[in-house]
Amino acid sequence: MDLSMKWEYAVKAPIENDLCTRIRRSEQALMAHHEAVLRAYGLTMTQYTVLLILSREGGMSGAQLARSCGVTQQSMSSVLTNMETKELIRRETSPVHAKVQIATLTDAGQALLDRAYQEVVILERALTDAFTPAEHAALCELLERATTVLTQQTRHATAPPAT
Repeated sequence: MDLSMKWEYAVKAPIENDLCTRIRRSEQALMAHHEAVLRAYGLTMTQYTVLLILSREGGMSGAQLARSCGVTQQSMSSVLTNMETKELIRRETSPVHAKVQIATLTDAGQALLDRAYQEVVILERALTDAFTPAEHAALCELLERATTVLTQQTRHATAPPAT
């Protein structure tokens, strides 16, 4: 089968066969579930992720949190201001860099995370239970490989054209 025939087959194949479509549907289902659960706690997905990261990693700058959450520094600044107003985090000047604020979890933030996590983890357990240990390991490896390809392709797509 030559390349033009392969392309014709790919264009005519049902969209459900596309890996990107399947990955997107899974991601949408995951986000819809998490957003519904977290809404009851007054949290967005990004706020929940900040709480989770800070509970596991300790204090971090807004730039570090933005990278970890996959949002811009400007977006993270708004998220952190909102969370600080709710007394879920506190920000203090870094002992190393006077212009950098380090966010840490408050007791209220940890308590809210603990409550929300008890519901979020139900989905994790259900997904884990849906696969054998070997399938779970294989799926994790395949998703990592897919993420690597997606990241590489994004870099290629955003790189300036060669001159």
